[in-house]
Amino acid sequence: MGSVPVGRKKRADATSGPQTFRSPTAVIVWWVWLLFAVANLIDLAVQGRDHLALVAAGILLLVTGGAYVTAQRPRIIADKSGVTVVNPLRDHHVGWARVSQVDVSDLLRVHCDQGQGDLGQGRTRVIHAWSVQYSRRRKFTAEAKARRAAARADSGRPSIGSFGMSRYGGVGRDVGYGASAASQAPSSAEADAERIVRTLSEYANAARAEKVWADGTVEIAAPATPAPQDASNAAGGLPVSGWLDPLTSTWSRTAILALIVPALLLLIACLV
Repeated sequence: MGSVPVGRKKRADATSGPQTFRSPTAVIVWWVWLLFAVANLIDLAVQGRDHLALVAAGILLLVTGGAYVTAQRPRIIADKSGVTVVNPLRDHHVGWARVSQVDVSDLLRVHCDQGQGDLGQGRTRVIHAWSVQYSRRRKFTAEAKARRAAARADSGRPSIGSFGMSRYGGVGRDVGYGASAASQAPSSAEADAERIVRTLSEYANAARAEKVWADGTVEIAAPATPAPQDASNAAGGLPVSGWLDPLTSTWSRTAILALIVPALLLLIACLV
């Protein structure tokens, strides 16, 4: 029969509930702009009585719709069955076993296997997640600063802002606060992006390992019996129907309306 792979328990513990990954900066920008827009709309409603106030209100609504689409919506949702990438106008969902790779370029990328069976081998699609951005330039700059700080520490020259002291020409010296801070992770944004990539990759790798284990268990246990429709009964409760889901992409009606409705209102206000 074989044993349950280690990845199965790890993924079961890690995906006990949906996890949402998004940009904290984008959330702050959204709420700051929303408060600003609401305050100005209230002021226009109280004091504005002319055509210019109507046009200004339309502009505020249009910009608010754009802020909702670009700052509030984008996120990545990882649950027990798969990963959902919510972009400004489209939502993408794919089961974990269909995720072949997760990496970062300028944005986080999810590589999905679109094929079914042997005919689909080699057919992949890349989904870019707007919610996780990654700057290689900032990472390179931070790493260069860390290398310079380490070089200064090795040469016995204390770095600026260092509270440590050298002893015996650098042997056994304290590195100091400045050097240790410079040698940390590149930056919070890049470090968060890499952490999200590792987390999603662990989910996908564990799901693929479970699929291999489940297929082997079914073949050994009942080679002459066709696989049941609900593979969870034959594979020890594995959610095959969820993590084998192919990639699906849908347009968000809410996001589209958030842009179209204010644009129409602004157009009407300009034409009146």
